Amino acid sequence: MKMIYSQLLSHFSDLTALFTTRHGGVSKAPYASGNLAFHVGDNPSDVLCNHDLLAQSLGYDRHLLVHMRQIHSDHITIIDDSHNFDTPPQCDALITDRKRTPLMVMSADCTPILLYDPAHNAIGAVHAGRAGALNAILPKTINAMHQAFGSQKEDMKIVLGPSIHRCCYEINESIANETEAKGYPNALRKEEGKVFLDVNAILLQQLHEIEIMSDQIEVIDHCTSCRCDEYFSYRADHQHTGRIAGVILLK
Repeated sequence: MKMIYSQLLSHFSDLTALFTTRHGGVSKAPYASGNLAFHVGDNPSDVLCNHDLLAQSLGYDRHLLVHMRQIHSDHITIIDDSHNFDTPPQCDALITDRKRTPLMVMSADCTPILLYDPAHNAIGAVHAGRAGALNAILPKTINAMHQAFGSQKEDMKIVLGPSIHRCCYEINESIANETEAKGYPNALRKEEGKVFLDVNAILLQQLHEIEIMSDQIEVIDHCTSCRCDEYFSYRADHQHTGRIAGVILLK
């Protein structure tokens, strides 16, 4: 499968961190071809084949991978023995310090986020759409890693994957008012009677507020809607589409 690797995390030899694209799998249109989500209407055998292709290319046991039943929440799950490929927890963030346990976040416009604490060898995967961002799921996940593994914010490495950008994410006045009320007016752009939202601006403001430095952060600056030839986009593909994934793994 065609993948994009994190430059920020690429020099850590005991870590794999990447984002998939929509290419290199076996799914048929409109899920062509690298869809990794079972819940979108794709043929389950094709989705399973795509997962096997990804696991083979990255050298992990597919059965050990943990993905999520994502619900646009601020729920965070610490991986334990009950979690595997067939028992995805209902949440929007996963954290672990277990080796050989890949974590996966899926998206089709929301921001997939990968976290790494090299000091304590702990990782996280976060799904941050508008609701998750406004409910501060990213700083809450960083705090959860601190509570669970002793992670310190100055050690964290954070990668924001491909997502819809302000150029394409038009919202209504109610969402704009909520965004302003929660302290993120700079994430909005208003023009010609329309309002557009930049979810990554919310996430970056939150990281700045908890004193995460810019050299600890990588933003893969690809708009999934503009680049729907490379990524699945819920908006550009008119809601009937697949999901890319962010994957992070301690070897």
